[in-house]
This record gives sequence, structure tokens and C-alpha cells, in this order.
Amino acid sequence: MIRLLPAMHRGFGIVNRRFAAPALRAGFGPLFATPGGGSILLLRTRGRKSGLVREAPLGYVLHDGTIYVCAGFGRGTAWLANVAAEPEVEVVLPGARLAGTASEVRDREEYDTVLPELIRALGLVGRATVPGALAPDAGGTEPWFGTLPLVRIRASSVLGGPWDPGGRGWIAVAALELAILGLVAAAVRRRLATRR
Repeated sequence: MIRLLPAMHRGFGIVNRRFAAPALRAGFGPLFATPGGGSILLLRTRGRKSGLVREAPLGYVLHDGTIYVCAGFGRGTAWLANVAAEPEVEVVLPGARLAGTASEVRDREEYDTVLPELIRALGLVGRATVPGALAPDAGGTEPWFGTLPLVRIRASSVLGGPWDPGGRGWIAVAALELAILGLVAAAVRRRLATRR
């Protein structure tokens, strides 16, 4: 698995930049929330060197009103370094856009409680990449505490999301409604054509 990490990192980078981030930005987050794929948010950080806004699509879990994500590629993860330099972040959830403050979880009890919940929330990807975190007989979270950083994001304000007034979530709903109307119209036409 470790030998596959560089290829997985490149693959996720391409998928995130070309597909996941634009789809989340456009308000299609609710379409990603499946038991197999997990729930995905878009984390916006300030680049520690460039000062530019950087985006990272990440799996997440909500625990006691707090958002948690993990740096799946360890301490070298770019967004983690950005958060360490500037903890004020923006999060685009499927139904809201939030401003918040991010910090790494250093409390072992909090880590042990939340990491398994996050792995389960990541769906098949989580179970395939960090299965030991769910198995107490394999050491549970012990092997991951120092190498798989867990980050908590405490929301300070709701900025309005794609499903809120002024958001673009309505585009997905409208497209779905048009597709359904198109199918119904085609079925009616076929039925009328067969009666002639």
C-alpha cells in the first residue's frame, strides 16, 4: 500500500482539481453524499507562500457540532501546512458555507474517538485505506496517531451555502426536474404514437 501512495496522491490530485472541486463549488455536494463514497466538503485555506486561496476536497465527519477532516497523505499535505500557518478557513459543505478556525487534534482521547467515525464516514475509500483504525485487535488508532493528522474545524459563522438563497444548488434541482419532465414527455409521445 505504501508503494501505491505516490500514484494515489497524483490520481486524487487530478480528480480533485478537475472534477470534485468544480462540482462542489457549483453546489453539487449533496450528490456526492453516498454510503460508498462518503460525504465530501471543500476546504479553502490561504496558501502559506502564495497568499492565494487554495481548495481541497476532503471527506469529513461531524462530531458534537464540530467538523473533522484528516490529512490523508500525512504531514506533507499542503493544506495542513496552510492551516498551521493560517488557521482561519472556509468550508463548503453540501448545504452551507462556513467560516471557521482549524486546528490539529493533539488530544489522544479525542483522536481515538473521532478517527474511527471519520474512517466510517469516508465510505469504501476510508475502509480500504485505513482499515486498521477500525480494528481494535490491529492496534486501533495507535499506529495512526503520529502519522495521520486529524484536524478539527470549529465554525464561527454561516456564510450561506449553495442550497441557501443566492446559492446555485437550485441548478441541480432544476436540471433533474427538466430531465424528469423530458422523460415523461417522451413517454406520453410514444403512447400517443402507438394509439394512431
